[in-house]
Amino acid sequence: MSLLQTLSQRICTLEEATERREQWRLEGKKVVFTNGCFDILHRGHLEYLMQAAELGQALVVGLNSDESVSRLKGPERPVNKLHDRALALAALQFVAMVVAFDDDTPLKLIQALKPDVLVKGGDYTIDTIVGAQEVQANGGLVKVLPFVDGYSTTTIINRLRQQ
Repeated sequence: MSLLQTLSQRICTLEEATERREQWRLEGKKVVFTNGCFDILHRGHLEYLMQAAELGQALVVGLNSDESVSRLKGPERPVNKLHDRALALAALQFVAMVVAFDDDTPLKLIQALKPDVLVKGGDYTIDTIVGAQEVQANGGLVKVLPFVDGYSTTTIINRLRQQ
C-alpha cells in the first residue's frame, strides 16, 4: 500500500468514523476532537493540533466542507479545496482521523462520535463551544487551548494581498 493510500484511510465518512470511534472505545483509547477550516495550514494550526493530540490517544479533526467554509469565511474561501485540506491534516503523524462536515457547526459530528475531550482555540470560552454541553453530559472534558500569536489564515491572506 502506498503512503498516499495509507493517509487516505485516515480521511473518513461519518459512518466510518463512528465505527472507528467504537473500536477505539473498546481499546480504551481516549479520543480528542477538534474542528475547523484549516484552510492554509500554518504554525498556529500545527502547535494547536499537537497540544490537542497530547490530551488523548486519538485526535479526530472535524473539517468544514468547502460550502461551509464559504458560508463562514466568505465567497473567496476556502483557498484550498476540501480534499487537499483533508490530506494535509491526515499527513500529520498526530492526527488519527479527519472527518468532513457540511453544517456550519460540528454538533452532529460531536454527538455521533462522543469524544472524551473536546478542544477549541483561545478565541472561545467553554460556554461558547458548540458541543461542550453534550461532551460534558457524557462525562468528557472540554478544553480551550491558547492561540499562537501572529498566526491565522486570514492574517496570511491579508498580508499576501498587501504585497
